[in-house]
Amino acid sequence: MAMILQEANKSIPYNINTLKKSIFNFLSTENIDKLQGIMNSKKLSAGQHLFWEGEQVDKMYYIQSGRVKLRTSTESGKEYLISIKEEGSLLGEFGGLNEDLHYDYRAEVTEEAEVGVIVLNDLKKLMYQFGNFAVEFMSWIGSNYRETQTKLNDLLFNDKTGALASTLIRLSTSYGVKCADGILITIELTNKEYGDYIGTSRESVNRLLNTWKREGIIDYIDRKIVIRNIDKLYDICECV
Repeated sequence: MAMILQEANKSIPYNINTLKKSIFNFLSTENIDKLQGIMNSKKLSAGQHLFWEGEQVDKMYYIQSGRVKLRTSTESGKEYLISIKEEGSLLGEFGGLNEDLHYDYRAEVTEEAEVGVIVLNDLKKLMYQFGNFAVEFMSWIGSNYRETQTKLNDLLFNDKTGALASTLIRLSTSYGVKCADGILITIELTNKEYGDYIGTSRESVNRLLNTWKREGIIDYIDRKIVIRNIDKLYDICECV
């Protein structure tokens, strides 16, 4: 196992989608400078929140370091893990001319982080002043929208087995590195967190992952999942 992990640590990312999702990959160098010019850096400790459900939207946040988990809960108290944001991610809501947006999820800092805080009014001024900035920024919004739609499709059109398979595939493209036995998902999540991703219990995730381990589809290295047969996961969620 140690040798496998050593190989994984030496390897290049299986996919650089995490980096490609950064807002800076949608902006020209000139427009990156404009956006950075209206950011104010802020350091936060693990356990702090950038915002809460129901709070009015008046800022966006660019993660310079650390990790932030976006969560929401139903009236019955059921928890959902919406997304995990790391370095390069811009998070928040942008409603254009709508001045009365409120968050329907919360953003919890889970690793000590530094973020660039962007006041929405300052962002809107940039968009009014520079048309090319507005076009590039809207391209990023479109990309985020498509990502959200993909996750909703997982939940709506797959059963829990398919949704978990699809979740592992998506995590492998964002956090995967090649290793001797397949693709190591470098982010460590508990089975409860996997369950929160797809709206099911920790026990259900335990059963599915144990079954897939026996079938040789996945394995574990230091509590992280290794996908040994990604084609099987595609078959399970009927991705073609």
